[in-house]
Amino acid sequence: MERSSALQPLQCMVVVGTRPEAIKLAPVVLCLLKHSGQIRTRLVLTGQHRETVDEVLEAFHLRADIDLNLMETSQTLPHFAARALEELTAVFEQERPDLLLVEGDTTTVFAASLAAFYQHIRVGHVEAGLRTRDKYSPFPEEINRRLTGALADLHFAPTWEARDNLLREQVNDSYIFVTGNPVIDAVQMIRTRATAEARNGFPFLGNGGRTLLVTSHRRENHGEPLRRICRAVSELVVRHPDVQVVWPVHPSPVVSTDVHDCLGRRERIHLTEPLGYCSFVGVMALCDLILTDSGGVQEEAPAFGKPVLVLRNNTERPEGVSAGIAQLIGTSEIDIVERASRLLSNATVYHKMSRTLCPYGDGRAAERIVAAIRLSYDLDSVRPDSFVADPVTSQARAESGLINE
Repeated sequence: MERSSALQPLQCMVVVGTRPEAIKLAPVVLCLLKHSGQIRTRLVLTGQHRETVDEVLEAFHLRADIDLNLMETSQTLPHFAARALEELTAVFEQERPDLLLVEGDTTTVFAASLAAFYQHIRVGHVEAGLRTRDKYSPFPEEINRRLTGALADLHFAPTWEARDNLLREQVNDSYIFVTGNPVIDAVQMIRTRATAEARNGFPFLGNGGRTLLVTSHRRENHGEPLRRICRAVSELVVRHPDVQVVWPVHPSPVVSTDVHDCLGRRERIHLTEPLGYCSFVGVMALCDLILTDSGGVQEEAPAFGKPVLVLRNNTERPEGVSAGIAQLIGTSEIDIVERASRLLSNATVYHKMSRTLCPYGDGRAAERIVAAIRLSYDLDSVRPDSFVADPVTSQARAESGLINE
């Protein structure tokens, strides 16, 4: 790929809007900074999520070079998207990066990619190729990632399934790199510190009882689906007297009102403010079972061998389900109680789902992403190896010529 000047470092701009983006791009930025002689890295914040992004960057000792601070109270998706497109266009016109790096499927990601396209700036998409094939689920993420995929020049697919999705959309295989997901890099980097923070905040963790970690915030679960989840959690505590629940409640009134109204006065149910990233990772590491509608948690939990019950009707992360470490159960109160109770009551079933083989990464995704960037801009001649989740799959793909070692 061409760049503005072969005599100058590659100009790479990393744009972050939300907490998940910050978590997954922090290891990539840190890895890019190790190559400062060849790559000049600039970190830009849109402010789509304000305090939560700042907290994540602080955890990884990173600071933004440019902060657009676009967050407004009660902002709508169209309003934020329009402001982000306009402000990022101005940044790109002034900075003229060779490469824009974005992650995932947020409104920030799509707006940044479109602004870069208008300026003829190449786009690298981390966590490329995730699909549910239902444009309204999750909303608006499914469309954001599809449109970003159409605009991207380099596609950093976390898994082979994601790569296959891109190939079905006629993306050139030469520009797809199977890297693993850098969220696994992130949790590995802070695990020791995270467990210490979690024990300080929740002394009952790992002290003989069992703990359920619950998160739910997706738009499709607002209203009655969320109330069903709440009733199911309440019933689980009744059925299992040794169980404690930690539920970091999303600050949106649409979520927090229902959760607190249903569960706010129940013993052994700890409704908290959103946890800092280190504390949250620590609770994941020390809990026994996770109920979530979060895509990121579906990826992170297998790194700790924690079974996951996914409170959704579909998922763009099917690898965990295929590996048997996650179950897609929806939001039926009966189904949630029955599936969770089975795991809490049957040691054989529980241990079958408690595998430490993670299908989403091995802690080397950032290294592979940066190596792919260096290859693409003729800063290196070696194509990075591809992530594979298990040795059997690795051997089969190597023998078929699908893996570039």
